Amino acid sequence: MSRSILQRVQELDWNSLGRELDDRGSAQTSSLLSADECAELIALYDQEVFRKRVDMGRHNYGEGEYKYFDNPLPSLVSQLRTELYPPLAQVANRWAERLGEETTYPAEHAELLARCHEQEQGKPTPLLLRYEAEGFNCLHQDLYGAVAFPLQVVFLLSRPGSDFTGGEFLLVEQRPRAQSRGEAIELGQGEAIIFATHHRPVFKTRGWSRINVRHGVSRIRSGRRFTLGIIFHDAA
Repeated sequence: MSRSILQRVQELDWNSLGRELDDRGSAQTSSLLSADECAELIALYDQEVFRKRVDMGRHNYGEGEYKYFDNPLPSLVSQLRTELYPPLAQVANRWAERLGEETTYPAEHAELLARCHEQEQGKPTPLLLRYEAEGFNCLHQDLYGAVAFPLQVVFLLSRPGSDFTGGEFLLVEQRPRAQSRGEAIELGQGEAIIFATHHRPVFKTRGWSRINVRHGVSRIRSGRRFTLGIIFHDAA
């Protein structure tokens, strides 16, 4: 792809994506990353560009591992984080208003990071995740401190059906006074899923209600699966 990350993000149908996020708490993009860019990101996994490695099995998070990038972030990761933030901040502010929250989110990502750093959240949170056959990720939420942006993005870097099978992205909503509702989402290489970090507003008969959301990954049946996670707030 010859177009810049900014151009690709701007070309997305944000009106449609915003409606999907409002209605379902998630939205899937078309392919934003080329096969070469996906390979470039995967190749970073064995390089010294990370601040922390986590063995998921050791902590009962699932089976697999992931690594948090260190500063300075790789250019492609930094660009995605910076350019995806502004349109998502509009959704975040709409959600906050519907839930009666006092928190508002700044228009630019640098301002959100400044807010994180004021709360001593200065560790970058974008990460690469690697799963082998039989790997999976338990349902969870990515919260790292007092400041938390309510949306995040995951890119699939591997080729489904070729590099791996299984490994659907999972979203589960814990609805009040009702059983939880789950969804399995299949992504193509270079595509992204945007989803609620921890909760989202849903309109009920008595007004807007807060629904908790968790995400994970189903069992990898064969091969190896890599994803890039873009979390917009930093960690303590």
